[in-house]
Amino acid sequence: MKSETGYTIAGLSEHLFWDVDRTSLDFERHKKLIITNCLMYGLWQDWVIIKHIYGLAIIAEVACTIRELDPKTMTFISTITGIPQEKFICYNTNPLNQKYWNF
Repeated sequence: MKSETGYTIAGLSEHLFWDVDRTSLDFERHKKLIITNCLMYGLWQDWVIIKHIYGLAIIAEVACTIRELDPKTMTFISTITGIPQEKFICYNTNPLNQKYWNF
């Protein structure tokens, strides 16, 4: 489906939605899935597209609710939006798969 900015789901990297039917995705209804996958597994071009579609405020709002967001992505979103890292759920929760060694 096409967004108001003219972008389509087909413009995003194919590997982001390997487990769902890309043709059934809608930018508004599946906002959290699209933003989450782009932040966690996307390329720079995917970031540019979701930034144009949703804007920083909505991306930051969704990023704050992602439990498994990696530290680099959390720091990036925190830095460009000015949201303290403590506001992110992933900052305050321990991962389920803890590492044996602290390297």
